[in-house]
Amino acid sequence: MNAAVKSWQQSLQQWVGGNGTMLQGLVAPLLVVAILGLMVLPIPAWLLDTFFTFNIAVALMVMMAAAYMVRPLDFASFPSVLLLTTLMRLSLNVASTRMVLLQGHTGPGAAGAVIEAFGHFLIGGNFAVGLIVFAILVVINFIVVTKGAERIAEVSARFTLDAMPGKQMAVDADLSAGLIDEKEAKRRRAEVAEEANFFGSMDGASKFVRGDAVAGILILLINIVGGFAVGVLQHGLSATEAANSYILLAIGDALVAQIPALLISVAAAMVISRVGKEDEVGQQIVQQLFTSPRVFAVAAAILLLLGLIPGMPNLVFLGMGSLLGYAAWAMHRKQQEPPPTEPAPPAPVSDGEATWDDLQPVDLLGLELGYRLITLVDKNRQGDLLTRIKGVRRKFAQEVGFLPPAVHVRDNLELKPNGYRITLRGVVVGEGEAFPGMYLAINPGGISTPLIGTPTTDPAFGLPAHWIDERQKEAAQMAGFTVVDSETVIATHLSHLMQVHAAKLLSRTETQQLVEHVAKLAPKLIEEVVPKMVSITTFQKVLQLLLEESVHIRDIRSIIETLAEYAGSISDPVELARRVRIALAPAIVQQIFGPTRELPVIAIEPGLERLLVQALGGASGPALDPGVADLLMQKAAEAAQKQEEMGLPACLLVPDQIRMAVARLVRRAAPRLHVLAHSEIPETHTIRIGPILQGANP
Repeated sequence: MNAAVKSWQQSLQQWVGGNGTMLQGLVAPLLVVAILGLMVLPIPAWLLDTFFTFNIAVALMVMMAAAYMVRPLDFASFPSVLLLTTLMRLSLNVASTRMVLLQGHTGPGAAGAVIEAFGHFLIGGNFAVGLIVFAILVVINFIVVTKGAERIAEVSARFTLDAMPGKQMAVDADLSAGLIDEKEAKRRRAEVAEEANFFGSMDGASKFVRGDAVAGILILLINIVGGFAVGVLQHGLSATEAANSYILLAIGDALVAQIPALLISVAAAMVISRVGKEDEVGQQIVQQLFTSPRVFAVAAAILLLLGLIPGMPNLVFLGMGSLLGYAAWAMHRKQQEPPPTEPAPPAPVSDGEATWDDLQPVDLLGLELGYRLITLVDKNRQGDLLTRIKGVRRKFAQEVGFLPPAVHVRDNLELKPNGYRITLRGVVVGEGEAFPGMYLAINPGGISTPLIGTPTTDPAFGLPAHWIDERQKEAAQMAGFTVVDSETVIATHLSHLMQVHAAKLLSRTETQQLVEHVAKLAPKLIEEVVPKMVSITTFQKVLQLLLEESVHIRDIRSIIETLAEYAGSISDPVELARRVRIALAPAIVQQIFGPTRELPVIAIEPGLERLLVQALGGASGPALDPGVADLLMQKAAEAAQKQEEMGLPACLLVPDQIRMAVARLVRRAAPRLHVLAHSEIPETHTIRIGPILQGANP
């Protein structure tokens, strides 16, 4: 017998487990059938009471589900729930109206105990009071809750739909960068689409709540007029008897439906006004409203002042003010207490084996300071080096066109006490000394006035300089020296090195962040080009080639538009960078020469130029004689120095096919020499030939 029972239980569990989804799918159709039955079929009073109670229970459950959700998508079925609950309330109104009109003459219990209870217990059997209470509930529901929820739903739907392309592109960018896999990308895309659909549905579903409130008013008026007419004309009741029976039943019926409607309206408002995805609504309210002692203290002070005014309910105000004041004092005291410290676990005995924890990541951009320079980053000692570094990063982003990585500042006891070191990917790219409290007087050139101080050179540009004390500062400024403090020396040196090594600072992370930033400004442009036509890797390489020659990438739209024009037929980053340079020619020329229309340039002697074109212009790569290469670098450095001595920018003009090779060749000998191709000179400008690089007879 036991075996048979056990077998039957297992079979039942398997059937429920296999068909549970089917049973859940029948809930909505069965509920719709029940709603239609309530509208069409006459039902007894006890069944009507059951449905009214079920309606209130469902409204309470929906309210609690909205209160305990963490994000709106946790209750994604709310628009459908809103529709079904609205239809259920309206069908109950139809069924109760039928019952009231048919049996209302028999007494107040004709439509069931629930309506009778609401008619007698809540409003005391006074239909005038019932009308006023119902009117107040309608005002709260229709004007306050429903109107606000409808507006929030409308705005949320519009903003969510507008932000949808950007979110989709962010997912594609993360997938292209390898930050997420295809499965996670599909999940995020589905979540973005579901969020847009949800808020769009809520925008329409909010009209259900609004229509339900209007229907409640009309149904009440119809019940009052119809019931009064039925009672007087059909059943021969007096006006007073008809009012006491039918109007009281109509008001009770309206209140029974209006209270669940108000709960559903509040739930809808909570769902669409939800902000944040970390905590429940109750936790958010407690954490953001009841954790500040200042809030309680101000409220307590105001209540205590009101309690001291003659004629006010002093006991209530003083009592509540004292309670809030005690709460403020208790919270303030609790915040002042140090957090409890747990005893540190005993250090594990090292067995000498190396672990992955021993591997420290290399800082992309670092600044190491000697111990005497630590005061420059100590705000308690009025050190503002960190503020200067933030300004350097901001200025770099504004001028160059991308946000550089953060600078990791740390002390290094191996350095000189006043020494500092700037590192790039762990490699030292610059170092120098700074003396807190002293000033560096830099000779911009041509100043022969002697200074009392320690001679040195400017670490950023190599100009002659002196470290002087504050007493010499004014005299040095009057003599024409550029006088800066220690923080400015380090910040300027850092800024210069960031400009020089801008291409190395543009890592994959910065490139991805740049793409995401442009996607906010021009989503369609990014969506069509990166990474569909140009991969992130190629895009990064093109930008690095531009930055290697000090070409700013602020005009990122023009760069992307140029890539879109040529990416279909060209895949080589070098050739793409050349096309981008031609597109950016006006900006490049202005960056070098300023607003002038006549460009003083350095030219190459025709014979040497032909030799360079033959050696460097071939597809097989550079094949230049070492002697000629050394001569070219020497002559380029001399010509660049002459131009700078005359106060002119150093710029070498070469044919297009050798521009890249010549630029790489002369960069080491003359780092400040710009190399332009003939096609990079705008038609609106003219050139003036200055120094000419002469070749030598072989």
